[in-house]
Amino acid sequence: MSYQYTAIGDSLTTGFGALPGNGFVPVYRRLAEGRLRVPIGAANLGINGLTTAALEQRLSRDAMFRQAIKDAEIITLSIGGNDLIKAAKAASLRPGDLSPALERALSECKRNFGNIMGSLRQLKNGSRQAYIIRIVGLYNPYPQLTEASDWVRQFNGYAAGYSSSVCGFASIYQEFAGNERGLLSLDHVHPSGRGYRVIAGKLDALGYGRLG
Repeated sequence: MSYQYTAIGDSLTTGFGALPGNGFVPVYRRLAEGRLRVPIGAANLGINGLTTAALEQRLSRDAMFRQAIKDAEIITLSIGGNDLIKAAKAASLRPGDLSPALERALSECKRNFGNIMGSLRQLKNGSRQAYIIRIVGLYNPYPQLTEASDWVRQFNGYAAGYSSSVCGFASIYQEFAGNERGLLSLDHVHPSGRGYRVIAGKLDALGYGRLG
């Protein structure tokens, strides 16, 4: 017996900022193998810079993405951070209040995220094999920006609302807040190997549902 793990999302899924094998995907796969005591194959479909809009398109049009979801008993999703980063950068080029731009981006991000979750449900509909979906929450890549903290907290609250017996939300906001120096890599945006281990540990702590 074995399981298939498909990881979708942005640069957190690719493990950007850490040495090869030290992103949360390989670390979580190893933890899962230890807990479930079966071999687990992994398909890492992470794409650096991916936004919720781009992932929504991939899930509706990309046959490889769709098949990899159908084949998986374990699915992780990390998305949303680039929506915030793009909105904050665009807003910083224009004088005035950041808030309207961030609010628009948050509203769009939530809508896209809802569509992503709908696509995952539809692709797994009728699956005879038990499966789990795990959402990686966001930390704030701009801790000096109050508006960004509010944005991240609101997004996390929305994403956590999808929690169910099949879907779990890994909250990492508190772990990273105030500990950025130790958990982020040299670019101060992506996690370090230590930061990715924190994420993998939070995913593992959610358990494995009907898989074990």
